[in-house]
Amino acid sequence: IVAVPTPIDSAKNPDLEPLLDACDIVGEHLNDGDIVIFESTVYPGCTEEICVPALEKRSSLSCAFNESEQAKPCFFVGYSPERINPGDKEHVINNVIKITSGCTPESADFVDDLYAEIVGAGTHKTESIIVAEAAKVVENVQRDVNIALMNELSRVFDALDVNTEQVLKAAGTKWNFIPFRPGLVGGHCIGVDPYYLAYKASSVGCHPELILASRRINDNESKRIATKVIQLMASKKLTTVGANVLILGMTFKENCPDTRNSKVFELAEHLTEFGCNIECYDPHVSNGCDLDTTKVTIVEELGTKLYNAIVIAVPHDEFIA
Repeated sequence: IVAVPTPIDSAKNPDLEPLLDACDIVGEHLNDGDIVIFESTVYPGCTEEICVPALEKRSSLSCAFNESEQAKPCFFVGYSPERINPGDKEHVINNVIKITSGCTPESADFVDDLYAEIVGAGTHKTESIIVAEAAKVVENVQRDVNIALMNELSRVFDALDVNTEQVLKAAGTKWNFIPFRPGLVGGHCIGVDPYYLAYKASSVGCHPELILASRRINDNESKRIATKVIQLMASKKLTTVGANVLILGMTFKENCPDTRNSKVFELAEHLTEFGCNIECYDPHVSNGCDLDTTKVTIVEELGTKLYNAIVIAVPHDEFIA
């Protein structure tokens, strides 16, 4: 079972190096009849177009996609995307339905039976590997688009001098309203996976306008929030140059210790461009974590220091209780 990161590069294209490195290691040890199951989030078609050739090259075996290919030494592949939600103690692996697939009907059954042994919520066996790949990336694209809508609505209501939270609270009284909220979108999934789908779509001549527009909105949110903080300070006649600003929260989402691709540090960098001195505090982040602290000072505990502005960047329970 292969579960490695699938990040993007500086051009926001898929960076498959960790996946190819894993295929190289696995391929070296493949034997006739083995099955390789991928869990990493990829674009539709990646398993068969990229991973299978890499495994074949390293192992000198062929991947069997039909019964005739099983007459010679071969291996099989399956795909079952991970669905773990970092920091979520309720939706864990044994109570979230697992999507499964395989390159042949027999391998699909094997993968499905394997995960059914540990996933109490059950499994969903898809018709093909590419369907399973697409289903996973769609989960995160949908969330990204929904959050982008909230961020755009927040911009509109700011311009109209209307309280966004009050609007969403009122709208949320309707039974079918989806309760998303505006905010920073980081992490290793929602802020990355839409680019995987967009990359694949563009390769076949389809330009995904809504997906990429949502990405632009969410990628620019840290700059918008920084500008809004500066405007609020100016309205209070506070000088920004030399101002002490405290940012609460450094992780990419609430109530978890994960700082991967957190947009909080972009927010901090934008505030430093206005001349502010930035300090960050997060009770969920360990002292030994690998963070870029060139633009900020991380404080281990809150004391009696006075700040010109405080920004709740991540809504940890400790901050909004």
